[in-house]
Amino acid sequence: MSVEDIDSVEPDSRRADGVPRTTGHFDGLDFDGFWDDGDYSRENYVEPGPTDDLIASIEEELGGYRLPDSYVELMRLHNGGMVERPCHPMDEPTNWAENHIQISGLYAIGRTATWSLCGELGSTFMREEWGYPDIGVGIADTPSAGHEQVMLDYRACGSRGEPRVVHVDQEADYRITLVAPDFATFVRGLVREDEFDDSAEMKEADLTAVRHGTLSPIVRRALEVADLQDGEALLRALAERIVTEKGFFALHADGDSWLMYDVMFWLYSHLATATSFEDFVNRAEGQIDYERPCYTLMVTTSFVADPYGFCTGGYAEGFLRDWWAAKVERGNLIAVDGGYRFDPEYAAQVLRVLHATGG
Repeated sequence: MSVEDIDSVEPDSRRADGVPRTTGHFDGLDFDGFWDDGDYSRENYVEPGPTDDLIASIEEELGGYRLPDSYVELMRLHNGGMVERPCHPMDEPTNWAENHIQISGLYAIGRTATWSLCGELGSTFMREEWGYPDIGVGIADTPSAGHEQVMLDYRACGSRGEPRVVHVDQEADYRITLVAPDFATFVRGLVREDEFDDSAEMKEADLTAVRHGTLSPIVRRALEVADLQDGEALLRALAERIVTEKGFFALHADGDSWLMYDVMFWLYSHLATATSFEDFVNRAEGQIDYERPCYTLMVTTSFVADPYGFCTGGYAEGFLRDWWAAKVERGNLIAVDGGYRFDPEYAAQVLRVLHATGG
């Protein structure tokens, strides 16, 4: 999208208080290659361009915070989406990196997309369900799957003023760190990942995590019940292979990732029977401990009050859902006793492969 498209923004668009919204905040900024317009982004982030009435109702629903004119201008050009320039330099270190933060996408002005301002996992959800401070409006998610958020901070300017952009870190007791003085400056500062080549440091940190990090309480219980000889060592060896190959600890659609999904399901099945994909993956509504087993609390997400180290820090549901569908189709996952279990022969095969990997 080129900067010329900004001319299409309605020049007489007004705020709820009747004051005309200013435009031109992004004059001279080349938007070619800014947005990631892949299927996942279009299905989960993007909404149609917002009308004045929708903007006013969203601002009201968000608690009366006036969205910056620059934010509205950008959303009229492209209403939400994942970005190809996800990194912003930082003067202060965060849990993400010493010199930058990273976002996944920007929230649309709307309610229908999963990651929109008032969507299922948007600003309101993150405040009410994840405990983020009521300092303004969440505008961007990060690869940490909810443990960080980028927000508009209205504390200094009031609900109708020009907010700063800040990074809020749940893992550090919701520590707030300044990112940019305003939204337009924030967008102009976003750059591609290759501007920050910290791959060597990330690989070393993730190798340390998979070699020595504590296991989830659920995984520890499952290993005890399963009585798998050298189970912890085998699990760590598989994770080390993944980090060595990718440079970081993350699970996707490759063979080792699918083996890790298999192992996690096999361990899970020693504690519970999954009635569905969602039952296996998601924690129970309101769950705040590790009592009920689920995939996310086994390897992707931990509670701030009781974290564990052997953790990917997030996951892409699409990869995991594809794994589940393939296992059902192939007869590896079979319906028994009101739920799903591995076919015994396939379970034995998983353990043989795991031992070979560990060896």
